[in-house]
Amino acid sequence: MPDPMRPRAALRTAVVWDVLRDALERRVEATGRQALDVLDTGGGSGNFAVPLARLGHRVTVVDPSPNALFALERRAAEEGVADRVRGVQGDARGLFDVAERGGYDVVLCHGVLEYVDDPAEGVRNTVAALRPGGVLSLLAAGLGGAVLARALAGHFTEARQALGDPNGRWGDGDPVPRRFTADQLTALVRGAGLEAVAVHGVRVFSDLVPGVLVDTEPGAMEALLKLEAAAAELAAFHSVATQLHVLGEAGGTDGA
Repeated sequence: MPDPMRPRAALRTAVVWDVLRDALERRVEATGRQALDVLDTGGGSGNFAVPLARLGHRVTVVDPSPNALFALERRAAEEGVADRVRGVQGDARGLFDVAERGGYDVVLCHGVLEYVDDPAEGVRNTVAALRPGGVLSLLAAGLGGAVLARALAGHFTEARQALGDPNGRWGDGDPVPRRFTADQLTALVRGAGLEAVAVHGVRVFSDLVPGVLVDTEPGAMEALLKLEAAAAELAAFHSVATQLHVLGEAGGTDGA
């Protein structure tokens, strides 16, 4: 999969794209279909959906924001993939009011669980959208990354607050309603009946490194990308990642 993001933005998503690329290739090989059906819950303006459509896949984006869906439609048209991208207004709780149950080879659930009332229900709904043998890409905010960031900024009381808070929040001003550990996310995936086949830390270093260093030091961007990739699979770094990515696979086969 060609890198769909600008270099600076790629720091935030490169690990996810690498994992997702491999998963898509496995599903194409398993199904014998070059064009997969992908559901992107909370997909917003299409940061993942449009590049996936450029690869030839059919993508349905479910998002509660009309403005995001308008931006998605415009972006898909500009990229020449409007025929392969469909945006519908909805959320994880009422997913099957707007999406097909059991109708997708791959489901993306990125940045959704932080905001739903019941994360377990949210994961169960996304899993119910999968075909047999389908793949779930789950991305959510990591607790450890937030604690580390607050501590490094000198906000030690807030860092301790996040550690002890059941939702991983550092205070009333925290814009993220909920954060997770790797164990919590894998438990949600397994509880919904999937096998958690891979766990990766995302943005282990990139949120902590001064932007001016990355932008001005020759070779720093490429070196940081390689460092992120090398650390992503190591469990020791999951506890300090800004985000956590879990890849889940459903049992059964679907060669249709």
